[in-house]
Order: sequence, then structure tokens, then C-alpha cells
Amino acid sequence: MFGLTRRRRERLRRKPFPDTWRQYLVRRVPLYLRLPPMDRRELEGHILVFLDEKRFEGCGGLRLTDEVRTVIAAQACLLLLHRDTGYYPGLSSVIVYPTSFVVDLRQYDDAGIVTEERGPLVGESWDTGCVVLAWDEVVQSAARDDDGYNVVLHEFAHQLDAEDGITDGAPALPDRSRYRSWSRVFGREYHRLREMLQEGGETVLDGYGASDPAEFFAVVTESFFETPRRLREEYPELYGELREYYRQDPAAW
Repeated sequence: MFGLTRRRRERLRRKPFPDTWRQYLVRRVPLYLRLPPMDRRELEGHILVFLDEKRFEGCGGLRLTDEVRTVIAAQACLLLLHRDTGYYPGLSSVIVYPTSFVVDLRQYDDAGIVTEERGPLVGESWDTGCVVLAWDEVVQSAARDDDGYNVVLHEFAHQLDAEDGITDGAPALPDRSRYRSWSRVFGREYHRLREMLQEGGETVLDGYGASDPAEFFAVVTESFFETPRRLREEYPELYGELREYYRQDPAAW
């Protein structure tokens, strides 16, 4: 079965990429234009596979179009370049709302007291095989490709994080020795970010990354692709860990 899946994916990646879809990327996804030409072609092949395998659902009155699907798929697949990928094996569907959607939010204070309330979100990654996105936020965050904020990169980083069975800020790594370095660097820089925010310091990383290790990984992923030179300057070891994990070097684009 696995061999059949691999061959089917290879056939899909070799198919011509529709020029109309490419124009969507040129217009909506500036990161696509920053990629080296060979990486663009690889990305287009991944998009073809992703759109063949994942179900998209429009909610709240959103009309699903090829543009919606292609723009989201491109950013999700950016995280897969140069790696032997299973195309987010735990993911079955992408739900897209026209704008922010309301969900039940559970919060814990320092004493462990839980409060629940309803609130708006623009993106969410579920461990039940689903990513939920607000289309207007997808468009706006993709257009600003140098501010370290991208809702699709953030939510799909959570999907990568969950591939080893737990969303804890440490995705599946190729060998056990890598976990030691990852834990040391990410643990140190996560606590450094929390301390810096408490002291009122400024950093390239969004403060939301101090929420927990899983959010830290997602926020650092956003910065890695959108503000790579600043991330490399402020957090060189963190940048090095992500460069090895993603097998990409956005600071050199």
C-alpha cells in the first residue's frame, strides 16, 4: 500500500501545475516569489498532492474556490520542502471560514483554576485531523511576509508537532540524538522569551510564543520563514535547529 501511495504521489508531482494557480501564488503569497526556482517547482508538486489528498470545507457562507485551496495549500506545503514527507498524515480536512470564528476557550491561571468562555479565533489546529482557518486572515497574514506572523504556517506547524502523538513543541525528529540538542536549545530560548517579556524587553518573536512550548515552536516557525535574518541574529542556535529540521535556509533566499 505504501509503495502504491508513493508512486501515486510521484505521478501527481510530475503533472503540469496550472498557470492560473501559479498566478494565485504570485498575487497572494509573496513567500513563493522569494523561493529559489527549484524550490518553487518542488512546492508546486507538493501542492498538487496536498489538494488531491485533503478535503476542504467552506463554512459560514464561504464559497470554496481554487484560489482559496491553492493559497492555503502553498503555505502549508512550504513546511514540507526537501523532506521525506507524509503530507500531514494525521490531517484529513481543512475548514475555512470567511472571517474569525467563535469557539469555546478554556484558560488556566497560575493557580490551576480553569475558566471557560466563548471567543473569536482566526486559526486552530485540532488533533482530530482538522485545521480551521479564517480566509481573510490567511490573505492578510500571507501578504505581510516580513512581520513574523502567518496563520497558516502557525497552524500547520502544530500539525507537524503532533505527528509524534503529542503536541509539545518537539516534532518527530530523524534520530534520537537530535532530541537532546532540540530540547536544550528550545527549552533555553523558551524560558529566555518568557523572562524577556516579563522584563519588558523586545524581541523578534511574538509574545504568544511564551504561552507554552507548543506555541513557541509554532511562533518560531513563523519567524523562521518570515523574519529569518532577524531570527538568526537574535537566536542563532534556534535558527540552526530549524534550519536542520526544515532543511531550508530562508535567511539566504
